[in-house]
Amino acid sequence: MNSHWIDITASDGSGSFRGYVATPESGSGPGILLLQEIFGINWHIRDVADYYAEEGYVVLAPDLFWRMEPEIELGYSEEDFQKAFGFYQQFDVPKSIEDMQAATSALRELDQCKGKVGSIGFCLGGKLSYLTAAHCGVDVAVCYYGVGIEEDLGLKDKIACPVVMHFAELDQFVPAEARDQVSAAFSERSEIEIYTYPGTDHAFNTPGRDSYDKPASQMAHSRSIAAFRRVMGPHHNLSELWDAHCYYEFVTRDVDATMATMVAEPYVNHIPTLTGGVGHDHLKRFYKYHFVNSNPPDTKLIPVSRTIGADRVVDEMVFCFTHTCEVDWMLPGVEPTGKYVEIPVVAIVCFRGDKLYHEHIYWDQASVLVQIGKLDPDGIPVAGAKVTHKLLDESLPSNELMSGWAGSEGKPI
Repeated sequence: MNSHWIDITASDGSGSFRGYVATPESGSGPGILLLQEIFGINWHIRDVADYYAEEGYVVLAPDLFWRMEPEIELGYSEEDFQKAFGFYQQFDVPKSIEDMQAATSALRELDQCKGKVGSIGFCLGGKLSYLTAAHCGVDVAVCYYGVGIEEDLGLKDKIACPVVMHFAELDQFVPAEARDQVSAAFSERSEIEIYTYPGTDHAFNTPGRDSYDKPASQMAHSRSIAAFRRVMGPHHNLSELWDAHCYYEFVTRDVDATMATMVAEPYVNHIPTLTGGVGHDHLKRFYKYHFVNSNPPDTKLIPVSRTIGADRVVDEMVFCFTHTCEVDWMLPGVEPTGKYVEIPVVAIVCFRGDKLYHEHIYWDQASVLVQIGKLDPDGIPVAGAKVTHKLLDESLPSNELMSGWAGSEGKPI
């Protein structure tokens, strides 16, 4: 990913303004016009631009406050918020539409920009992204907690492209009444997706702010990237990429090749045992000394099902091994028992562009401990190897761990 600034010529002849450009590692891709909050092209907006460049897009974030004061860059303190709100009150929306049209043209003219162009914006930028869908000919628009969209619903018939809107349930700047008006206006438009995130407040996507909500931010990003991929691409074979990663992990046991399938700063989290690594060096150390070269020789994965999304793969599989060596990541500190283990595992694998970003791996640790003889299943609801047998053969008995199951036999249903 590379970044630089460009100058954009205003269409009314009044001068030029800057725009921050982030380009993907591949050097080219579809375009995204990134529209600012009221704080200018600050670190957060640049981080968002870099994030989407990592996803494979050429991103342009134009300085839309330039007519008041060029190159404004504010933080999120109370003092900065008051200053930002003052700029918001002076903001000339009709002129901003002209500037967004100029920026959209500038983005399309970049050599790196190939194919279609979308828009995304936050707060004020969320409203502006909505306006680009009506005025700037973008192919898809994403709006995060757009303030004042309900005031421009008269433009809805001019919007011909897909739009995704993300709202926060507790947002005082976009209250429930405003959200209801927007939802009602687009109720018969299937290409307009509207989501409200329970328990969240305005700016739930901004790390470092009190309102930041990581689960909502991640869910909203997945929905946003799904819309961009669907309309503009780029399209990656995530299944093939995940298979290659697993091949290097379990077949060739090549740590360098494994890391090469991942983003610059990936992470892996084995949920039941808190093992894995965060960041390149930490994860490579984990892979080299505690995972890739530490699995028993007879280790194998049996695929059961696979679900492919826009930005992730969900794999259901059976993990099998004989406990002939210490398996650091699954059974840390447990001496080899020589016992055979087979356990269902679910891997949720998130991608950025064509690289793995992170893995969340889940399994039933209690059933593993039963199989190696470290946990007595008597009197506790743990099934051991039966969890695998039942996964592979649904006709096997259900509810055997439920003491009251027999008592419901013959009761009305």
